Parts: sequence; structure tokens; C-alpha cells
Amino acid sequence: MSNLIAISGSLRKGSYNTALLRAALEVLPAGTSMEIASIRDIPLYDGDQEESVGVPSPVEELKRRIDSSDGLLIATPEYNHGVPGVLKNAIDWMTRPPGDVRRVFGGKAVGLMGATPGAGGTRFAQAGWLPILHALGMRVWSGRQIYVARASTVFDEKGVMVDDRLRERLASYLEGFSFFAGNLQNVRS
Repeated sequence: MSNLIAISGSLRKGSYNTALLRAALEVLPAGTSMEIASIRDIPLYDGDQEESVGVPSPVEELKRRIDSSDGLLIATPEYNHGVPGVLKNAIDWMTRPPGDVRRVFGGKAVGLMGATPGAGGTRFAQAGWLPILHALGMRVWSGRQIYVARASTVFDEKGVMVDDRLRERLASYLEGFSFFAGNLQNVRS
């Protein structure tokens, strides 16, 4: 079906968003593969650094992995009703040099999901990502939505998903997103 890459927008060791991606690995549809990439080693964007030494190797490696995938799955936290700065920073780095944007992101399938300890899910963050993803030329999967609220009741202390209804919703989401990404990749090729 498709080859996906996933990124958590949180650096925290006990991140609910990273736990959500690990749970996604367990319910992938047959024929779909997914790897979870990290943004931990990406420095803060600095135009002077880019000019003097170029794009950092962790950024180039992540760009390569996204480019070779059929789709990008983002698990986004929501901070102050917006997108997380560390993930926005990683995306900003990956748009350097500007000529790489179309190759890495243009026409690529992207799915959004997110988990938060609060009651509101990650609706504002996911909505906040839409203009950014559209500016990059990505194709957003909107067939299903995964907003995980009160994440401490969904994951145990080890980060294992304990909510069977959410597991079923996640499996359904991934089935749709995988199909979307695979079909879109056939069009991009």
C-alpha cells in the first residue's frame, strides 16, 4: 500500500504524541510500512549558520527520508492553542534551500493527529498546521480526524495505548491515510 514516515512534534521522553505514533505502528494496515523519525537533533534555524556551514546533516537526512516516503504523518502537540515551535522549526529548516520545497513536500500526502493532556484535543494545532502545509504544496488527508484529549487516560504510565475505541479509530484513520498516500504517490510518479 504505502511507505510512511512519521514525526512527533514533541521532544519529551514521555510524549503522548510519540506514544500515539508507537500505537500507530501496531495497527498499520497490511502492506503499509512506517518509520518514526526524530527532530531532536535539529538546531534552531539560523540564517547565518545556513550561510556559513549550510543545512545541518540531521535536516538533510530527514528531508531525504520524507522525499523517499509516500506520505508524512505528523503527531502534533498543542501549545497555547497553536503549533509546537520545535516542529515548526524543523519544517522551516527543511525548506532550505527554497528550491528543495517542491521536491521534498510538493504534492506529498500528509496526515495530522495529536494528543494532549487537556480536554480540547489538538484541534487548534491541527488547524494551525493547515496554512503551513498548504504553503508547502502538501496534500492534507482529511478523511478522518484524530484528536486525543485527556491523554493520561488513553495511555498507561509506559506510554502504551489502553483505549480500545481509540485504537480502532486509529486503525481506521491509518487505513484511509495509507490508501490516500499510496494513490497520491502513483499520481506524483
